Amino acid sequence: MCLAVPARIIELDKDVAVVDAMGNRFRAKTTLVPEAKIGSLVLIHAGFAISLVDEEEARKTWEIIEQINDLRDESNDTSQ
Repeated sequence: MCLAVPARIIELDKDVAVVDAMGNRFRAKTTLVPEAKIGSLVLIHAGFAISLVDEEEARKTWEIIEQINDLRDESNDTSQ
C-alpha cells in the first residue's frame, strides 16, 4: 500500500526540503510543488512533495495515523 503523508517544510534549499511529519524528519523534493516554502504543509509520497495541504487536513490525517499506531500498539501488547 502506498500512502502520502502530510509534513511541514522546515528547511528548503532550491527544490530539496527537510520536512517534519509527526516528529520524523527527512528530505523530500519539492520540484512538483514550486510554490512551497518554509512553513508550508505538503503531502509527501515516495520522497516528493506532491501537493500543498491545509492545516486542518494535515491535522485530521495525523490524528488518523495516531489512531492506527495506537491500535497496532494495543495489538502487539495483547499478542505478547
